[in-house]
Amino acid sequence: MKLLVCLKQVPAKDAPLKLNSAGSWIVEDVSYEVSEPDAYALEEALRQKEAHGGEVTVITVGPQRAAQVLREALAKGADKAIHVEGDGTQLLDSFATAEAITRAIPGQHFDLILTGLQSDDSGAAQVGVILAELMGIPHATIIMQIEPVPGGVRVKRELEGGAFQYLEMPTPAVLTIQSGINKLRYATLMGIKQAKSKPLSKINAETDGISVELNRLVIERLYVPGAQKKTERITGTAKDAAARIASVLKAQGIGAGE
Repeated sequence: MKLLVCLKQVPAKDAPLKLNSAGSWIVEDVSYEVSEPDAYALEEALRQKEAHGGEVTVITVGPQRAAQVLREALAKGADKAIHVEGDGTQLLDSFATAEAITRAIPGQHFDLILTGLQSDDSGAAQVGVILAELMGIPHATIIMQIEPVPGGVRVKRELEGGAFQYLEMPTPAVLTIQSGINKLRYATLMGIKQAKSKPLSKINAETDGISVELNRLVIERLYVPGAQKKTERITGTAKDAAARIASVLKAQGIGAGE
């Protein structure tokens, strides 16, 4: 089985984020890490390879610094890596990112393409499903389990209310993996050494026609939410206080459907 895993480099969870002077993006002098949901997608791909054989390729779209997540993936056991690199690629939206991945793998056949359910930064949960649409292949989201079957895979999806859905689907297919599906591994010293000899190909985003001009999402302004606190002291009789509380709750839409 040939698997492709899409990885994204995001600011570290404890990174102190600051906005640039234009309020259009963050100041990027922070530490970075792989988006945790994507780390679970990689772990699932490696487990599928160990259980059923095959090959795992990882891909990322991002500036030069994003190669870090590819090297870490190779050290954990991935076989190949693809880096769609270019200035400004960190500003691509979900559609442009999916388009970049599609253009980076023409003619390559993958049985499964795995992504994290959503990224830790934007949390849009769109790259996987857009990628499937661009490639014209089926997809399923919030995957908790993958089992190969003749002609495809059987997957377990998490639904609302603690329910699950089991379905069989043909391959190739795109699956977005739920965080917590497995236990993440660490790269071994041997894996780190072996990663240096594994192929990591680079694709120039601009040469491939990838730029923010492909974006379907326009960011007007980013801002840090201001602290807001308003306290109202309700006095009077119990009847008057109850009426005032009911009025406030109704104005805020609380209990309106009851």
